[in-house]
Amino acid sequence: MSGTLYIVAAPSGSGKTSLVNALLEREPGISLSVSYTSRLPRPGEVDGKHYHFVSRDVFERMAAGGMFYEYANVHGDLKGTARNAVEPLLAAGHDVLLEIDWQGARQVRAACPDSVSVFILPPSRAELERRLRARASDSAETIARRLADSREEIAHAGDFDFIVVNDQFADALADLRAIVAGQRLRRAAQLSRHAVLIADLLKNE
Repeated sequence: MSGTLYIVAAPSGSGKTSLVNALLEREPGISLSVSYTSRLPRPGEVDGKHYHFVSRDVFERMAAGGMFYEYANVHGDLKGTARNAVEPLLAAGHDVLLEIDWQGARQVRAACPDSVSVFILPPSRAELERRLRARASDSAETIARRLADSREEIAHAGDFDFIVVNDQFADALADLRAIVAGQRLRRAAQLSRHAVLIADLLKNE
C-alpha cells in the first residue's frame, strides 16, 4: 500500500508551521519532508531540521537537474521539495507531509492526484498582521510584502481539498487530525490494511 501525501499551505503568519509541528507530534505515522530554500536561516532555524539551506546557485543547479518534486519562488526566495525525500517513503507505504506554498501545491497535485491538500486561513486580516509583527524577525518592508502577497495566496484556497481556519489553535489542530483520520479510514486504505481480517471474516466454515 502506498502512503498518503499531505500538502499543507497557507499565507505567511497563519500559524501553519506551528500546526504542522503539533500534528506531527500527535500523528507519528506522518513524516515531514524538509524543503530546500535559497534564503538565509532566521534566528533559531537549524539546517536540515527547518530547511536545507543552500545558495541560489546550488538550488538552481538542483532544479535544472530535475532533483525537485516541486519548487517555486516564494517571497523572492526559491523553495523546493527533493524527490529523494518523498518518493521512497510513499512507495514504502509511509505518509509524508509537505509544508509548501500554493505554487508548489499546484505542481504536486498535478504530479500526484491522490494527494490530500489543506489550506490554512487566518481568522482575520488584522490577526494575520499581528502574528507577522509578533515574530519580531522580519523587517517592516518584509512584513508589508508578505501582507500584500497573502491576497494572492488566499485567492487560491479554493484549489485545495480542505480549508481550516486557525482561530483557536486547538480547534484547528483537531480539524487537521480529523482530516488525517478520515483519509486513513477510506475504503482503499482499510481494505489493504485489514486484508487478513476481512479474508478471515469471509471464511465459510
